[in-house]
Order: sequence, then structure tokens, then C-alpha cells
Amino acid sequence: MMKIKHHTTPLQRFATAAVLLLFGGAFLTRCASIGNPTGGPRDSLSPTVVTVTPMLNATRFNDDRIYMAFDEYVQLKDLQKELYTSPAMKKKPTVAVRGRGIQIDLEADSLEPNTTYAIEFGASVADNNEGNPLHGLRYVFSTGDEIDSLYMSGYTEDSETSDSLGRTYICFFEADSVPEPREYDSTMFNFRPSKIARSQRNGIFIAQNLKPVAYRVYAYEDKNENQSYEPSIDKVGFLDGTYNPTEMPPFAIWYDSVRRYPSADPQIYLRMFTDVSFRRQTLREKLRPEQHKIILSFGGGRPQIDSLMLEGIPSDKIIYEYLSDERDSMALWLDVESELLPDTIRGSITYLKHDSVRVLRPETEELRLAWRRVETREQERERERLERQRARAEAEGREWQEAAQPSTFRLVAPTDRTEINPEQDLLFEFPTPLTRFDSTALELISWSEKRDTVREKISFRPDSLSPRKWRMHSRWLADRQYRLRIPTDALADITGEGNDSLMLNFTVSDIAKFATLRLDVKPRTEGATYIIQLLDSRNSVQREFPHIGAGVHTINYVPTGDLRMRIVEDLNDNGRWDSGNLVERRQSERAELYKNEQEEELFTMKAGWEFEFSLDMASLFAPVTMEQLIQRLDRREQVRLQKEAEERRKQAQSGDDHNHNHNQGSMGMGSMGSGMMGGMGGLGGGNSASRQTINSMGGR
Repeated sequence: MMKIKHHTTPLQRFATAAVLLLFGGAFLTRCASIGNPTGGPRDSLSPTVVTVTPMLNATRFNDDRIYMAFDEYVQLKDLQKELYTSPAMKKKPTVAVRGRGIQIDLEADSLEPNTTYAIEFGASVADNNEGNPLHGLRYVFSTGDEIDSLYMSGYTEDSETSDSLGRTYICFFEADSVPEPREYDSTMFNFRPSKIARSQRNGIFIAQNLKPVAYRVYAYEDKNENQSYEPSIDKVGFLDGTYNPTEMPPFAIWYDSVRRYPSADPQIYLRMFTDVSFRRQTLREKLRPEQHKIILSFGGGRPQIDSLMLEGIPSDKIIYEYLSDERDSMALWLDVESELLPDTIRGSITYLKHDSVRVLRPETEELRLAWRRVETREQERERERLERQRARAEAEGREWQEAAQPSTFRLVAPTDRTEINPEQDLLFEFPTPLTRFDSTALELISWSEKRDTVREKISFRPDSLSPRKWRMHSRWLADRQYRLRIPTDALADITGEGNDSLMLNFTVSDIAKFATLRLDVKPRTEGATYIIQLLDSRNSVQREFPHIGAGVHTINYVPTGDLRMRIVEDLNDNGRWDSGNLVERRQSERAELYKNEQEEELFTMKAGWEFEFSLDMASLFAPVTMEQLIQRLDRREQVRLQKEAEERRKQAQSGDDHNHNHNQGSMGMGSMGSGMMGGMGGLGGGNSASRQTINSMGGR
């Protein structure tokens, strides 16, 4: 058995004692019924650690095998994505079930000298019968004489939506071991973090076994679950400056008995974004989903295309449409008669592509785009029926002529009985671009209850972003009804199909059925502009207003119901939220939810009501303090708990209260089975309201 040598300060001993008091129990015996012959309640208890060899917090560690014994047989689940080490070992440990325990084998030369290691099991260990996971199990040891024993808490969120971002990896780099980033930051690419933590699903993380040194802190979202940062795929975040755990303020920590993991008030705060500047420019996909449509998808946005050639198709017969705001994919619409389009179109494209060292160089790629018509069962039956008719007519010496088929031309929007916002133009959308739009043939008439029919003036203009969309402007009055007549063949698309006669009826939205917003905007700096987004209770954008500057702005026709207002600080006034850049150390544009003086962010819009908001952007976009962040997270937690209580009430009313009470009863002391072994001790029970305040979780 290794001899443990672990020096602690009185403050460290207090911190550890407080945490053990909160979370102790994973190493203790637990209440459980053994040997129920038949039936009985389902086992909802996690396994408990009984012994560990070598001992926890061993120093001068030089073993190549660790064994953890449990009080029952266990299984390993999702080991590849749950298991990680802090810091990362040269070779990842091998873990296997052996008897009533797990065996961890360490590869030779996988450990660095004088280093504190933590093997984090996440939720990979579960009981063998019911699969109840043991959350937070970790094993700590040191190859030197001491165990690093300091802590730091934090929170990661999506910088665009302000939603919690869980399961992120937080990387701590000792500041004196990496170059100070100035104009170019390569830390995440050229250096290995000395400590690693992972946030829980609520975005909260507790970094453990830190040294009393200054750290540079980064975080990334591991979308591919390969435990490495992939630029342009994983969201990333970084903090300006350095952070020493001995200089951090106290923070509260508790155990969430519903989610079954520890939580804490954050000391640091990372806003995560996707660094699109690292997207490797390449032609990822070339498809021909329709006879007249080709889709080209690129790795990065706004590709520079020097030439595009399609055999047999003149360049002026190709209509371009970007399919995303980033312009990383485009549709090529072929304005060619269907009979002249081959089943396979060949051609080439020359564009700037990133080479192996990320330098853009001209690249020419061949294009081979195949398409063939696939009949539905109904189309096949109809074709066979017509062929039989023709054969019968020819056999009888009669002339046979196929009946005219209805046009396949379609109008996506608007539809009949559309309700119009009189402050906006009416949007027309078609499946394919138009080659004919005879606007003079279209007729819009209106009438009131007096039946005074009037032919209204109308004008059309193509949409600035899509060749498949047109906008119609007219006078829209709430007390009148409208009807638009589109005669046969007034419109035609690139397939050569014209429209059948169309008649569309419209009504104007009654403003009395909507709310009105009056926004008094005071920018943070002179000339600054913002994007105002109105969100429903599910955080879906209902209305968006870019380029909002100083002054009073009136927004009519606001939907009734619960609403949030998200505001984007549009630093470059381009009308959209912009992501950040890790290498250039540029944070993403901030997006904040408006809150009133009572810190409320959800407002109920009522029909016929006018709501006034004073938007002081200097206050809204002031630096976020940890006290403000903690208050915000507490409010979110209260809302979550209220929703869960409501769900439990509904379950009880529907007759599920028996199972619910059983599950709640199994969450007592010792039943949690979480194992945060090491400085945090073993997690055993408690509830989410039991907080302990820890003074930096370590000594100075």
C-alpha cells in the first residue's frame, strides 16, 4: 500500500469537511432490500464504492493498475465519451469490469512526473441489474509528493441565445507555461491544458485539483465526443486575463438531488461561440435533387468562385440562390427547357480552396450531376392506363389525343384567406424561380361592407435575397376585404410551366387583436445600433427588427401571450449576430434578454394594450457581475423547479402518484451513490436547497 502524504491548511480542511458533510455517503453502507423473492420495488440505487487500491489521494504514485470494488456487480456504459483524465494522459487508461469492481490499467510512460491526476468516470459506472449510474466518480493521485487541492467554479453558456451550454470541457493552462496571447492566440492548438474540468448539463462546472497559480481559461463544446477541440465544429470560449483559485471569492456549493450531480454558484463565466473563421474552405457536397436544381455546399462561408461551367448550359441560364446567411451553400437553378436537360450534367468549378496548411489556392473540380425521374405508383398506373387507351385507339383505327394535364405550377405563399399585416409588403414565394411575371395582368380589388368595389394599385419587386420570392405593395385598410386574381399563364417558372387561374382572398389584421410595443432606445455609444428580437415562451423568434438606433420605435401587431425581448449589440451594423474569433481573441457580439427593474424577463402581451420599454443599452450591456449571473441562474432554477412541481402534480392527478412517491422516497441519504472521490469526497444525498459557502475551496 502506498503511503499518503497530503499537507492541508486549516482552510482546506474546513472546505473538505464542509463538502464531505454535504455529499458524504458513497463509501458508506446504504439501505437496500436484499433477496426479494418476487416483485418488490425497482432498485433505483447507484452502486457504492467499498475499497480502492491503491488508496485515494496516493502520492509518489508509480503503479500501473487501480482497482475499485463496489457493493454489487457493475457495468460500464458510454465509457468512450464519459471517461476522461485531468490532465490528459499520453495514453488513455483501459477500464474493464473485474468481479464486483472495475480495473483501470495505465499504459507505461503515460504519466508525467510531479503531476496530480484525476480519472473522471462521469456516469460510465452503473449497477448491473437496473443500470443506475454512479454520477461523478473520480480517482485522484499524484506522481509527486503532494496533491493539488484547490477549486474553481464557473458557468458556460451559448453567447447568442444565452442558454446554458452543458457537457463542455474547460481547459486550464498555467499562465507562466504558455506565451501571453496578444495579436494571435494559438494556446488551444499548440499546448496541452494542465487541468481539465467538464460542465454539467446545466452549464455549471467545478474544477478540482488546481494549483495556487494563475491560469488562462478556455472551454469548448465536444460535439463529436472525441475530447478534442475541432474549430468551426465545436463552440469555444475564452476569458481575458488570468485567474488564480487562491484569489477567487467564496462560492456556494450544493448537491442537486433531482439531477443527481453537484452544482455551485459560478466564479467565472464563459460565453461560447462557433469560430466560423476556422472553417476549412472546400467543396463538401454537389447534388442534383431536382431536374432543374443543383446544390453546392462548401466548408466555409462566401466561397470565391472564379469560374463555373456546365456543358450545354449557357452561363446566363444559371440562376444563383444562396441558401444560408453564411452563404456556405447555394442552389443553381437551370433556366432550360426540361427536354434539353440531360440525365447527367457534366462541368467544372474553379474556386479558392484551403490546402493542408490552410492557405487558399485555386482548385478546379470536375462536376458530374445525375438525375433521373422516379415515378410514383400512381404515376405509373396513370401512364399504363394512357398507353392502353392509345393502343386500343390505334388498333381500332381511331385518332387518339391525350387530354390536357393540369399545370404543375405551384404558389407556396401566400395562400387563400391570408391575413395581412398592413405595415408589411405581401410576400410571394415559389418553388422555383420565375421566367415570366406579367404583373400588369394581375388584378387586386377591395370592398367594404357597403360593397363599394375598388381596383387597387399594386406594384411588385423581386426579393433582394431570393430569386424565388417577390414582394407586392398596395394600400391595405382594416375595414376592407381584398381579392387578387392571377389569370392563366401570367406566371411561368424555369420548368416551362405556367399557372392555372388563381384567386386569392385576403383580410387585414385587426390591430385591436394585437399588442403594441413602444421602445425608447438609448444606445451605449453614439451611433450604435441593435437587433431587437421578440421571442415566444419557447424562445422561438417571432419578429426581428435590425438596425435599431437611438430614439423611440413603435412596433405594432405584436402577438399576444408571453413574450421575451432579446437584444443583440450589432457592433458592425450588418443586421445580424456575429460570432467571435478565438485566434484574434475577439469575443462574439453580445445578446442579452431585457429585464425590468424587478428582474422579470417574461412579459404577457394583451390585445389592445400598449407597452412601453426604456432600453438603456449602457446598463443592459454593462459587464456581467457574478452576483447578477447567480441571481439569473437562481431565477431559472426556480422556474425549472416550478415546472417540475407542476409535472408531478399532473402525474399525481393522472394516477401515477404511487410510482412518483416511490422514486422520490429512494433519494435519501446514501442512495445517490455518486462518487466524486478525491477532494470532493463521495456524494451521497441531500437536496438542491442545501448550500454550503466555501471560501475559494483552498488556502492562500
